[in-house]
Amino acid sequence: MTIELELSGINVNSLKEAPIHLFKHIQPHGVLLVLEEPDLKILQISNNTWSIFGIHPENILQTKLEDLLDPFQIERIKTGISEGNLEFINPTKIWVRKKGDDYAVFDAVFHRNSEGFLILELEPAVSRENIPFLSFYHLAKASINQLETTANLHDFCQIIVQEVRKVTGFDRVMLYKFDDDGHGSVIAEEKLENMEPYLGLHYPESDIPKPARKLFVANSIRIIPDSHAQSVQIIPAQNPVSDDRPVDLTNSILRSAATCHTEYLHNMGVGASLTISLIKDQKLWGLIACHHQVPKYVSYELRKACEFLGRVIFSEISAREETEDYDYRMNLTYIQTKLVEYMSQEENFIDGLVKNQPNLLDLTSAQGAAVCFGEECTVIGETPQPEDLNFLVQWLKNNVEDEVFYTDSLPQIYPDAERLKKVASGLLAIPISQRNYVLWFRPEVIQTVNWGGDPNKAFEVSHTDGNVRLCPRKSFELWKETVSLTSLPWRYVEIKAALELRKAIVNIVLRQADELAQLAHDLERSNAELKKFAYVASHDLQEPLNQVANYVQLLEMRYEAQLDADAKEFITYAVEGVSLMQTLIDDVLVYSKVDTQAIAFQLTEVETPLERALSHLRQRITETGATITHDPLPTVMAGSTQLMQLFLNLIANAIKFRSHEPPQIHIGAERLEDEWLFSVRDNGIGIDPQFSDRIFIIFQRLHTRDEYPGTGMGLAICKKIIECHRGRIWVESQLGEGSTFYFTIPVGGRDRERRNGRKTQNHLFG
Repeated sequence: MTIELELSGINVNSLKEAPIHLFKHIQPHGVLLVLEEPDLKILQISNNTWSIFGIHPENILQTKLEDLLDPFQIERIKTGISEGNLEFINPTKIWVRKKGDDYAVFDAVFHRNSEGFLILELEPAVSRENIPFLSFYHLAKASINQLETTANLHDFCQIIVQEVRKVTGFDRVMLYKFDDDGHGSVIAEEKLENMEPYLGLHYPESDIPKPARKLFVANSIRIIPDSHAQSVQIIPAQNPVSDDRPVDLTNSILRSAATCHTEYLHNMGVGASLTISLIKDQKLWGLIACHHQVPKYVSYELRKACEFLGRVIFSEISAREETEDYDYRMNLTYIQTKLVEYMSQEENFIDGLVKNQPNLLDLTSAQGAAVCFGEECTVIGETPQPEDLNFLVQWLKNNVEDEVFYTDSLPQIYPDAERLKKVASGLLAIPISQRNYVLWFRPEVIQTVNWGGDPNKAFEVSHTDGNVRLCPRKSFELWKETVSLTSLPWRYVEIKAALELRKAIVNIVLRQADELAQLAHDLERSNAELKKFAYVASHDLQEPLNQVANYVQLLEMRYEAQLDADAKEFITYAVEGVSLMQTLIDDVLVYSKVDTQAIAFQLTEVETPLERALSHLRQRITETGATITHDPLPTVMAGSTQLMQLFLNLIANAIKFRSHEPPQIHIGAERLEDEWLFSVRDNGIGIDPQFSDRIFIIFQRLHTRDEYPGTGMGLAICKKIIECHRGRIWVESQLGEGSTFYFTIPVGGRDRERRNGRKTQNHLFG
């Protein structure tokens, strides 16, 4: 046992006792034999056979068990062993031959240790008969009859200790429950009136260290009939056929108690103890601890009766705990179901967690919650600041590997949380992936804890004959501690609800990822079909249109003298229709070629594509007397040809939809956080705000072709160009007051957006 303390300048970590399951001693009230199969040769034996059998241990070692027992008993024992089920012969009464024809009766229990050695333990039988089953039944039924009339768990536990004390006759019986932090507390007690009460007191984890707790799980009942008795050595000390190692006594009934534990009992004034383990979900939930002020032997039958009683009663405790949690658990199940429903309905599952009632806070009765996904944290209630949340998520990523993490004292394990105690003394966290978390927070609740002795002085250091060793504390008087930096504890049902929510979120995220992958596949297929259409349009449609135009014009030339005015007008309409169709096809081709996969972006001085656009529009600028100015323009990651086409369409529209005054057009540029904001402002006829979205839709027009010629494709092309650059485009305008078209281009271009996309995907599945 290693106690992590520093006392009087001595490193207590260096002070260790031998592993308690490998002790070379047993308690003196019984005999232990280590047997070698199949002949049941006695390899080791406790050094007390003279006082119990009247036979020296040297005369027993290396003999066979049949030399101690009669043939009938040996045959029954070997039959049970050969069938591989020791429970077939456990427990049993054994008659051991002493001197002459004299026999002694013992309660015998066989078990195999971790090394496979068969161990036989013998205790003198108080009675020669086993307690029949009906005695067990009536013992349990009398207790349960009282329990059935008890409504609350506290009274229920009190009845347990009363019944166990009635059965065993111990001076004090306590029900001791372990807390989540490893410490324990006495939740029920029945005792002699003159004894100091321990009810409600807490005891530090070091009082029952982890090695001892493992043994309590392995052995559900433990008896120390005389804490002052001198232990008996096993001889030889090392097993002669197992590389001279001490024998493993994990499952031993007679195993001697550690010196530190017997001193602990002495300091409490305990002369004898009986401990019954209460195990739930294969973990040590608590103990029924029986103390007597003087030595007290409890027969094997009565101990087994107490063990049976403990198991039956504890099953009722578990049922009562679950019943008390039932309503709360049902409410959490309802909340969990609603959250899953909300997440499924929202495009972003995070909105489903925080925007409705009930929300994420209700699932764990927390005061604050955060969903940290990617580089963004969505919060609700009282939470740490965004920067603190990012640091906390980084700490969780580096230190937590489990599916759920919870603590009611975060500052004790994450020191940076001390300044966050008013909102984050308690933390419950579930990882959605390695970098994404859902977090719940609880504030500090200052409370007073009553300890059975000072927990900071759980051990003392003893200097004896030049040896330094640990000794248990001598004082168990009430010691009050004010606990800070601690929240209300997280309940098991809340932790379980959080785990269930984690499963639902992971399923939804995976489903959305599948949907995105399918959408990407559909878009890729759609783009391929659009390219095929573009090819057909550019070849198969253009050629017949050219033929129509050529033959109509040839008809006009050859038969001009024979055509009247109406015929010539009809030919003009036909030529104009063909020309419009060719323009439409050209615009559709331009639209289809604005493809995000086909453009290699590069550093582009924006002034260059602007000048190219103005060059194409020079004649119209001259004809209308337009004035075009611009701010100093930046260099961006973009496609130069597409920017030229963008400016060409926006400036051409500003000229086309001019008012009675000469067009005045200004191109502006402004740096925002991670993007450039451009604007094209004019003094034209303006746009009704109700049509501000419609104008970007393909083939949508607000005027007839007689009023303003065109195909209605220009702004749709502009929108697609900006989307290709991962930017946004919109218009602000009023009728008669001109228009301003805005568009943005990310500072890092589309490649930065793609990197962020990959980063988000890594967050999802990392």
